[in-house]
Amino acid sequence: MAVIQQIRIAQSQSRKLLVWLIDPEKQSSVHALYPYLSLPDLIFVGGSTGNQCEAIVTELKQHTSLPIVLFPGNIAQFTAKADALLFLSVLTSRLPQLLIEPHIQMATTILQSGIETIPMGYLLIDGGRKSSVEIATNTQSLPQTDIATIVQTAVAGQLLGKQLIYLEAGSGAKMPVSTDIIRAVRKHLQIPLIVGGGISTPEAMMRAFDAGADIVVIGNHFEQHPEEIEDFVRVKRSKYGE
Repeated sequence: MAVIQQIRIAQSQSRKLLVWLIDPEKQSSVHALYPYLSLPDLIFVGGSTGNQCEAIVTELKQHTSLPIVLFPGNIAQFTAKADALLFLSVLTSRLPQLLIEPHIQMATTILQSGIETIPMGYLLIDGGRKSSVEIATNTQSLPQTDIATIVQTAVAGQLLGKQLIYLEAGSGAKMPVSTDIIRAVRKHLQIPLIVGGGISTPEAMMRAFDAGADIVVIGNHFEQHPEEIEDFVRVKRSKYGE
């Protein structure tokens, strides 16, 4: 089954999904993660920099049957060995190199690879510190107080045909995307909504889910404390099921 179909079915059943984001630049090997790789619902692989995605994807494939989805920060992170690719546009940027140029450079390669490609609108939200994405792309994040612009941008992404919208507070954010923002975007959005950045406790994860996130992505915290994913999964399942 296609990854996007799995996500849509989960949304239709009000079943929430927890994603583990693995950054190849921070994980030269996933050996230490083996005991926990079956616990999340999906695994994303990617980061703001680096080009070691193929090696990590290959290793992950040997130790988990979960879908492996590319969340690339640049075109060098593409590998057809993954199950799907988030073909993302940074909707909060006005720079053509983020909105369309990488897509043009990789279009025929991606098409010929046959990988499942999921168009996604990506919104950078201020998380209280300069994120690695902002530094790498020279992109300004949207202030959390400007909910109207965030909602309008997310809806514009939906109208442009994006299949997912991602609200991102940035790697290691001091504060996650607020529940007010999530709730406002969810009210106007029909497609699945992803929220990530600064989520470091099961309680914070549940606040995002309860506000309307369909998918929560956690990277930094699980990189440092992979064993804690068991607590997150247990809390999620207690309310939303498998």
